[in-house]
Amino acid sequence: MKIFRAWQQVMCMLCVLLLLMVPPVCAQSGSSVPELLPELRLSLRDTMEAAVDNNPNVRLFKERIETARAESRTQLGALLPNLSTNVRQTRQNVFLGTIGLAPVRTDPFSIFDARANVSQSLFSLSLIQRWRASREALKVAELESETTKFDTMSAVGLLYIETLKAEATVNTRNANMKLFEELLELARSRRGGGMGTGLDTARLEAQLENERQQLASAKYEVERLKVNILHGLGFAFDVRLTLTDSLKLEVSEPPTIEAGVAAAMNQRMEVKAQQQRIKTASLTLNSTETERIPSLAAQGDYGLIGNRMHNTLDTYNIGLFLTVPLFDGAREGRISESRSQVNQETIRMRVVSNQVVLDVREALVTLSSAKEQLAISQVGLQAALKELSLAKERFTVLTAGSNFEVTNALYSLSRARDNTVDAMFRLNGARVNLARALGELDKLH
Repeated sequence: MKIFRAWQQVMCMLCVLLLLMVPPVCAQSGSSVPELLPELRLSLRDTMEAAVDNNPNVRLFKERIETARAESRTQLGALLPNLSTNVRQTRQNVFLGTIGLAPVRTDPFSIFDARANVSQSLFSLSLIQRWRASREALKVAELESETTKFDTMSAVGLLYIETLKAEATVNTRNANMKLFEELLELARSRRGGGMGTGLDTARLEAQLENERQQLASAKYEVERLKVNILHGLGFAFDVRLTLTDSLKLEVSEPPTIEAGVAAAMNQRMEVKAQQQRIKTASLTLNSTETERIPSLAAQGDYGLIGNRMHNTLDTYNIGLFLTVPLFDGAREGRISESRSQVNQETIRMRVVSNQVVLDVREALVTLSSAKEQLAISQVGLQAALKELSLAKERFTVLTAGSNFEVTNALYSLSRARDNTVDAMFRLNGARVNLARALGELDKLH
């Protein structure tokens, strides 16, 4: 019995050793899968250009351009000749009436008829204006597509900047953890030498774990933002996205408010699109009003008719048609509706202009504030580093009471680093927003 128990203990120990020697399967797969995924390296410029080519919203507006182009061709077709042909061979008899009480009809006979029909609008100012309005509507669709393109570029660009901020936060958390680990080792050595207490060690351990939790949260935020970038680009998610740019500490000198507003009014696609909408609405109103003007059209046909295909005579019919509108109550309602549409688009132009001015002013104010905050945060960071250096020196040579000074210095440094990262993010985000407000995203690098 004792031998059996000893054998069981030996077998259990062997099993435990085998389990310890074999690494977990989930850990192996978790560490190897990311390495197997293809890497996608993108700069800010590459990201915004990729969004233009692949984003579903941009592609949808490109299809709307094709719809507007087809509508323009339809309106043009109303001004072009309409040609048709028909050929028929019939066998019939005709009822001639009644003589007395007896109905009379003809004997069966055959008719062959081959004919070409053509019609052409010679003059219709209403149709001409409708065609011109459709051409302007095509330009509106093109400008709306450009607006969507810049909106998408801006959104993806801001996501890129936000991801850079999250990566910078990860770096600051790593740097903070390294400091905590160094101080924790120092506190343990002081405690072993009788100069420190267990409270010093416990306090630093708690702060280290808190920083580790912050680091895990920052890493998650990086991955979440990268997934959102891939979604905005319309790419597959099974890639490892690597951002090649970094947050800038300096930006070029922004324009004045007057120069910025003038540039935005000339370059923003929203302004150009609204101007085209006003022009389209005006042409639509004009086309409805010109329905009151007489129109002229020509119509004719030419063909062969007879009993058989080889026994026919040629016939033709040519005519001019002048249409003079006298009264149409529905037309007057359409004119009032079109006139109201012109007024609405004119009012929207004021709304768009005010929004453009607001965007420029807000972007310039935000950029100026971000530059000031970054300068202040850099001064604060240098002061926090100096404070930590002095606190570490006092902690090394003095009693445990200096532990509070080290703790305060660490919090000051962590806060200063966060302020610097936040200021850099605001500066770079304001840079993207200003380029969008000026309509110069295609020049942003």
